[in-house]
Amino acid sequence: MKENLSKKEGPDVVKKLGGLGFQIAEDIERHESPKFVVPQRGLGNVSFDEVDNLLVLGDKTSTRSFLNVAHSKKFMQSILIAAKADELVSKGKTASIRELYYQLKHNIEGTKENTFEDQSESDPLIVDLEVALEVLREELHLKADDKGTVIGNIVIEDSGDRIDCSKLGRSGLAIPSIVEHYNFVKFDAQYILVIETGAMFDRLVEEKYHIKNNCIMVSTKGQAARGCRRLVNRMSNELQLPVIVFSDGDPWGYYIYSVLKAGSMALAHESKRLGTPEAKFVGMTMTDIDTYDLHSVTEKLKDVDKKRIDELLQYPWFQKKEWKKELKLMKQKGVRIEQQALASKSLEFVAEEYLPKKIEDGELLP
Repeated sequence: MKENLSKKEGPDVVKKLGGLGFQIAEDIERHESPKFVVPQRGLGNVSFDEVDNLLVLGDKTSTRSFLNVAHSKKFMQSILIAAKADELVSKGKTASIRELYYQLKHNIEGTKENTFEDQSESDPLIVDLEVALEVLREELHLKADDKGTVIGNIVIEDSGDRIDCSKLGRSGLAIPSIVEHYNFVKFDAQYILVIETGAMFDRLVEEKYHIKNNCIMVSTKGQAARGCRRLVNRMSNELQLPVIVFSDGDPWGYYIYSVLKAGSMALAHESKRLGTPEAKFVGMTMTDIDTYDLHSVTEKLKDVDKKRIDELLQYPWFQKKEWKKELKLMKQKGVRIEQQALASKSLEFVAEEYLPKKIEDGELLP
């Protein structure tokens, strides 16, 4: 069984946080402006590794200096977050990123300024700290809200308790923000089906798709959270199971798939841990509209959809001919299609015909 994260990683993380503190103290002793070097996380410092099929972060950095007026507030905020993370790791406590925000939000003595005005200020600085110290948010004992569900023939050990995900009714197991402590005890499945919407997940559970087709199903409920992406990554690598993604047929659904597969630009530093480059895409596709005569249940593209298609066509990880064909066909048709449009055939159609046939015939996009 894997060791508890706080026991295994705690000392190393505390050492790195302490190193940041010592560096700042040395700057002050030398009468220099305290500084904090942060890898740049913008598009200009992210590239696509075509060998590993993952987004990777480059080596460009920026320096956040306390005595630079433009940097001073973010510098102060970053150090507050680092100090609180050090406290959490040392005490073996875990806080949500929302709790962290409220713990650190206060009025700066002698001023009318607050340390933080909104959580949108603290969240990106947590990621900066992760990248700068080469640690994970989970190793800093910080987590986001739980999001996602898993169901199927797999037994997971969680802190000494064994959870049989095939015996949780229709609810499934809620996927936490941190899944490092999970130990996969046993499983019996042919593949992992990752589903974008909660409604489609519920439909497939009701139709007992995971039982009839011997698979593990994961619902991301929109863009997949880090815990969900990490769980899929771990199951793919450790259970050696194929991963098949099922999303809406629109540029947003296609991007959700690409994030699961190749990682995201915002978290390129964690792509190897969060991406699943072996994943394949089952649908919805534009060719499905013709194949299954779904023309009457499509929706017109909005201007924002068309703009997003143009953006996806520029991304290196969407340059495979199959994806260029689908994106160009979407723009040509001027429509999008949701997963639940398959209900126009029948409620059972998606579970009894659409998914089994496409998967059995290998009609999957790379």
